[in-house]
Amino acid sequence: MALEWRHAIDAVNAVDWDELSRLYEIAPLGHKPPESLKQVYAASLFKCLVYEDGRLVGAGRALADGLDCSYICDVAVHPERQGTGLGREIVAALVERSRGHKKIILYAVAGKEPFYRKLGFRRMKTAMAIFRDEPLAIARGLVEED
Repeated sequence: MALEWRHAIDAVNAVDWDELSRLYEIAPLGHKPPESLKQVYAASLFKCLVYEDGRLVGAGRALADGLDCSYICDVAVHPERQGTGLGREIVAALVERSRGHKKIILYAVAGKEPFYRKLGFRRMKTAMAIFRDEPLAIARGLVEED
């Protein structure tokens, strides 16, 4: 089936936020409430939503300032479409829209680093983070324990 790619959210390209929330749950990227997704997508300069037969099968976004930094995050692919290259295509679309920024940063789920390395991303040696739930971040392998 042909995929429909949307890069804007507006009256013509409305999003079913409940459907997007379900996609993140089954991808699995965790629980992201619809209202939270609406807020973070509104704040993101670049968006990528992929539909197949009217059903949302992939999504991703990039927070960007238009010049210095673009941060790609929340790339999710429906389990039925995982392994088909759709995730790679979503990341490539967001990287292309981010061209011209001094740096493009991507936050990966622990264990997925080799996938992103194939797409040109390199591990940062100086990245630091503060997590609201630090014990969970440590348990998931996202940050080192002191």
